[in-house]
Amino acid sequence: MKNLILIACLVLFSATVHAATAMNAGAGAAVHTRIKTAVSNFVQQQTAALPGKVTYQVEDVDRRIALANCTRIEAFVPGGSQLIGKTSVGVRCNEAGGWQIFVPVQIKLRLDLLVSARQLPLGHVLQAQDLVSLTTEATQLTGLTDPNLAIGKILRYSIAAGQVLRENMLRIPFSITQGQTVQLVSQGSGFSINNAGAALNNASSGQAVQVRVGSNRVLGGVARANGVVEIWP
Repeated sequence: MKNLILIACLVLFSATVHAATAMNAGAGAAVHTRIKTAVSNFVQQQTAALPGKVTYQVEDVDRRIALANCTRIEAFVPGGSQLIGKTSVGVRCNEAGGWQIFVPVQIKLRLDLLVSARQLPLGHVLQAQDLVSLTTEATQLTGLTDPNLAIGKILRYSIAAGQVLRENMLRIPFSITQGQTVQLVSQGSGFSINNAGAALNNASSGQAVQVRVGSNRVLGGVARANGVVEIWP
């Protein structure tokens, strides 16, 4: 009789442990599912403004990682990370005794990048016929997609045919060139001064320029359109 009672107790204990383990596993799986959903929603929101077509894949949380249930889950971008290519998204529990985890994510971006239609020399002013659009999968946002951001600008160096155009390859045309005679303008409360001088450097509109006035006087100012330099006060 004692043996039967002992066996019954062992069976009851085993069933209780099994039920508790199953409940914990179910709770853990539910947290993992919520984490993955939070990451998916976060990536979708954060990449909505990107040009082109975005696709992404969120990896499952390792089932061996046990996390307490949490109702205040927040996704975030870890410092130094970007939401493109192979990256990770952080998820934290904003409750007492909360936790933090990083979930691997693969984000792919297909977009139409501008590339050179032919070999182009240093100093070339870009025209519409110099550009073609190439659909590609990008791992970083460094190429230009809008022709209006390239047409009329000047190449800083020569490029080969089919090379992706980037902003740092281009500059806006100079409004003032070295040696050019410029009109100096200085304005203040109730007065205006006009004078002429020779520019000592090239400058686009809004850039700094040095101007020689007379034989040995040099003034600094800001280049404006039509050969005008606004002298600094």
